[in-house]
Amino acid sequence: MEQMERRIDVREESASLGDLFSRLTTDLSKLMHDEIELAKVELKETAKEAGTAGASLGAAGVFGLMSFLLLSFAAAWGLAELLPEPVGFVIVGGAYGIIALALLGFGRQRLKAVKPVPEQTVETLKEDVAWARQQMS
Repeated sequence: MEQMERRIDVREESASLGDLFSRLTTDLSKLMHDEIELAKVELKETAKEAGTAGASLGAAGVFGLMSFLLLSFAAAWGLAELLPEPVGFVIVGGAYGIIALALLGFGRQRLKAVKPVPEQTVETLKEDVAWARQQMS
């Protein structure tokens, strides 16, 4: 965002109070417009990050389900050679439950990394308020 270089000089003899107020409101209007544009850009970036995290979670779920089904039956049938079939299926189901919890933890960690507040916009709004106060004094 470009910095506002123009200052309003209250001591200008040729400028009336109406002219000064008009310039101030024009500058503030442009500033607010720029802040809104900045917020839009930041929110798009945040949405993109959240979309990436969601896609990762979705893909992990699909591949996890496919793996779970195929490997569960293969492992349970393999364990059926050593143990009774129900015991084999319980062991396999428990193992894949642990894997699912690990994937869930990874997905939640990625979602926590997404910042919902447009930090740069908040910072520049604080600067804008300070600038406006300086112009009014």
